[in-house]
Amino acid sequence: MSSDEDDVVIPLLWQFLVNNEINENNQLKVVPKDWQNYLRMSEETYLNLLSLVTPLIRKNDTVMRKAIPPHERLTATLRFLATGRSYEDLKFSTIISPQALSSIIPETCEAIYEVLSKKYLKVTKTLNICNVYFYYD
Repeated sequence: MSSDEDDVVIPLLWQFLVNNEINENNQLKVVPKDWQNYLRMSEETYLNLLSLVTPLIRKNDTVMRKAIPPHERLTATLRFLATGRSYEDLKFSTIISPQALSSIIPETCEAIYEVLSKKYLKVTKTLNICNVYFYYD
């Protein structure tokens, strides 16, 4: 490991140890080519998707705890969709409990569907079967 790599890794480890807060985005920023491998999309695509779903998945902090930020919600969901790993397995890489993941992932999937379906899923609103004719030779 070179000294340049040490300079990057130590602050991330320090952030985790001191604040108990670390997320996949910080780790992925270290090596940008890993975005494609880890989330199956480019950083630009991820940031665009994050900007679209943030209003739908943002939660408010409470007196008891801080809310899980939208970027962590989206990252956990995309990782789940990319790998098919169980919530129990994802808890190690996301530092989010399986119980929280079981609500975060479906909510985020619904938000992704809501924001992308208008542009990428063109479906006719009505299908009038009476106007469909079958012609046979």
